[in-house]
Amino acid sequence: MNIVITGANRGLGYELTLAAVQRGHKVIAGIRSPQCDGKLLELISRFPSQIETVQLDVCRQETITRLAEKLVAERQTVDAVINNAGILLSRGVAIEEMPMEDVVRSFEINLFGPMMVVKHLLPLMPNGGLRAVINISSEAGSLSNAYGGDYPYAISKTAINMFSKQLKKYVKDRGIRVYAIHPGWIKTDMGGEKAPGDPAESAGSIIDVLELKKEIDPEAFFINYKGEPMPI
Repeated sequence: MNIVITGANRGLGYELTLAAVQRGHKVIAGIRSPQCDGKLLELISRFPSQIETVQLDVCRQETITRLAEKLVAERQTVDAVINNAGILLSRGVAIEEMPMEDVVRSFEINLFGPMMVVKHLLPLMPNGGLRAVINISSEAGSLSNAYGGDYPYAISKTAINMFSKQLKKYVKDRGIRVYAIHPGWIKTDMGGEKAPGDPAESAGSIIDVLELKKEIDPEAFFINYKGEPMPI
């Protein structure tokens, strides 16, 4: 599979890239920086023919357009998109103290970014087979389990869930699967050191979803990394 992963240089994005290439897939690794470094650079040295890094800032539509044009020029198709890039701002901040710029920024990265990626890459996806769009969401986006905090993050994740449901219906006749996936509370820069979950385990299970190794209700669109329905 040819998989585009945003935010691929660290955290869950890195683990998704690692899990994918270990199973023989090719990854187009989107990163904000013009050059990669650290663990991703080391991973490229191990799998040089399977990882292609591209500068991709989901808040800058021109970088997404540039990627789409590059793929078209190279006659590459996209089998799967994992919209992983995300941000968590104003954690624990009361609504009375909320900087509204944090809300705007959260929507730019957590919602508008994935929408723009899909806008430009969906035309490059063939129909059927293993094709899928996965939007990394969160249990914080559940309306029924709203907990009255983390407003920018939670509300933007509720919105990405809605977009996922709309997109699922839109591409149904093309045989493209669409999921909003809660990866669990995992130990990353965003999740923090107290998080109980292993990002490598979560990433492996998400790749299982891509590879049709999980039995998932065909009507489900908001699921956890194990493929189980999440409360909407």
